[in-house]
Amino acid sequence: MKFKFRTAACATALLCAASAYAADLVVRIGHVGPISGPSAHLGQDNENGARMAIDDLNAKGVMIGGRKAHFELMAEDDAADPKQGTAAAQKLVDEKVNGVIGHLNSGTTIPASKIYSDAGIPQISPSSTNPKYTRQGFKTAFRVVADDAHLGGTLGRYAVKDLKGKAIAVIDDRTAYGQGVADEYAKAVRANGGSIVGREYTNDKATDFTAILTKLKASKPDIIFFGGMDTVAGPMLRQMKQLGINAKFMGGDGICTTSLPQLAAGTMADNQVICAEAGGIDPKDAAAMKAMEEFKQRYKRKFGTDVQIYAPYVYDAVNVMVAAMVKAGSAEPAKYLPVLAETSDYPGITGSISFDGKGDLKHGALTMHTFRGGQEVTIGVVR
Repeated sequence: MKFKFRTAACATALLCAASAYAADLVVRIGHVGPISGPSAHLGQDNENGARMAIDDLNAKGVMIGGRKAHFELMAEDDAADPKQGTAAAQKLVDEKVNGVIGHLNSGTTIPASKIYSDAGIPQISPSSTNPKYTRQGFKTAFRVVADDAHLGGTLGRYAVKDLKGKAIAVIDDRTAYGQGVADEYAKAVRANGGSIVGREYTNDKATDFTAILTKLKASKPDIIFFGGMDTVAGPMLRQMKQLGINAKFMGGDGICTTSLPQLAAGTMADNQVICAEAGGIDPKDAAAMKAMEEFKQRYKRKFGTDVQIYAPYVYDAVNVMVAAMVKAGSAEPAKYLPVLAETSDYPGITGSISFDGKGDLKHGALTMHTFRGGQEVTIGVVR
């Protein structure tokens, strides 16, 4: 009898627990990034940021429409490939996710955005900077970083005005991100009185740049700009060293990672690389700096590795989306989407977040970085 009583009690407890869980509002948040391929370290960084946000939200016991919400992360790999990206997007739509954070690359974000738009599912990219993404007229598209017009334009102006570049060469990897940021950079260089002495192209999987670097060496550039990611920039820096090219090396947020020194295999001179992260916190804001540092420490304890670059933006994107659900009293996309669009002054880890009419970040900050002794060093924040 005693055994039967315990068994019955356990069964009752399990039923109670199951009933309590069933009463929760299950909210599925999709995340897409390259978990395989050359950019896998960045995709994993993004996914980690999403998992951290989901875990924190579940620990807080968030209420939506009077019900306790239980958040689930639906993670997909797009391998930075547009075709795989659209397949991942369709899979999330079929699984009826409540919202999507992603994709990492502009080249996958842009084609996927139509699929989310057609399904009416809000999408926040934490890292895609190509202006086209939010200029297609999709009400479901948002981003929490500045776009290429701001990123490339600021870097181009900085090259001429601050670095005093006279002969500037530009290389891009022909992706939506790489070409977009390089075009804006070149435009800003010319607008500020600088000269583009060469424009070359590669691809996002290339490892040999001898031919294009040898061609550019003849024009004696004092700055070389690369539009692309760190996995290509690292080998390019190594080959610049081998060819005796001592030019400054500039790039956007794609090369602005903690992995770049390792990928360059120790060939980077101090202050040689100048890059900009599409976001950032003013070093004079002590409270914000402390919050970011605490986030990075928590991240390292949780995942055993340092933040690469975008994880804090993913973390903010998840929380901005959920804040709109809470305010709307619903996780249904059609109901919280209008509230998300009106997001204003959300206090994120990466700074204040407000969206304009296109879904772009208002007053987006850029953080300028260099590298010294193999360590990333902040130069300053510009808006």
